[in-house]
Amino acid sequence: MSKKGERAVVHTETAPEMPVIVIKPSRGWVSLRLHELWSYRELLFFLVWRDIKVRYKQTILGAAWAIIQPLFTMVIFSIFFGALAQIPSDGIPYPIFSYAALVPWTFFANGLRHASASLVGSASLINKVYFPRLVIPISTVFAGIVDFLLAFAVLLLMMWFYGMMPSLAVLWLPLLLLLALVTSLGVGLWLTAMNVQFRDIAYVVPFLVQAWMFATPIAYPSSLLTEPWRTLYGINPMVGVIEGFRWALLGTDTAPGPVIFVSAFVAFLLLVSGLFYFRRMERSFADVV
Repeated sequence: MSKKGERAVVHTETAPEMPVIVIKPSRGWVSLRLHELWSYRELLFFLVWRDIKVRYKQTILGAAWAIIQPLFTMVIFSIFFGALAQIPSDGIPYPIFSYAALVPWTFFANGLRHASASLVGSASLINKVYFPRLVIPISTVFAGIVDFLLAFAVLLLMMWFYGMMPSLAVLWLPLLLLLALVTSLGVGLWLTAMNVQFRDIAYVVPFLVQAWMFATPIAYPSSLLTEPWRTLYGINPMVGVIEGFRWALLGTDTAPGPVIFVSAFVAFLLLVSGLFYFRRMERSFADVV
């Protein structure tokens, strides 16, 4: 209370101005703005968790499909390629020879399939709120790591059954898994951006994955090729992954060498080019999807 005759002074504080973010469509070849992924890391985490929960929702066998898919493929390969066609397996029992390749391959193939359809499947989310669109295909590929771990556990049981003990070469496995992830994401970025514009891509992906599988040494060893063709074979990035897994776990004579370096270089090019193409096409996603 102020005394009589004194002027009351009222101090008012103005609220700080809120930052204004203006969203404009990108033009030309723009920067990747990868720092935004760190700012939206919580969204990435929740999208990964969402994909893991809904992937096998309302299925009878649930996450068991992560094991059934490579396991039954291994049985078919063992019958037709191992027993009937007598395909060599570098001195390793054919069932575990093929299954050791199918575990990383299934991770790559599923990641590629889910990533290629991720933007179209998230159309309602894209049209409502702004966030880095890269989060969507990245989350679908990362969600496949859970399936990989389940299938890898079966691989360890098979190694125990056949009396095989891994050496210190298993320390390479995280890098080999990273190479498979980079390859899957790199190709997936190209396909998912193209799928927004051309829905035919959804029909092309199954044929691409099938052809890529037979172009990868899953049912057969790369030792059937001689140099320099074997090194050139590494242009397929999954060649380095598959042969690296067999070397690290089963002790085959496919230690990382020129093949793995060629595969890693091609995978890096696929990822970088996919990132730039995705960012270039990103400005039209909300209008077309």
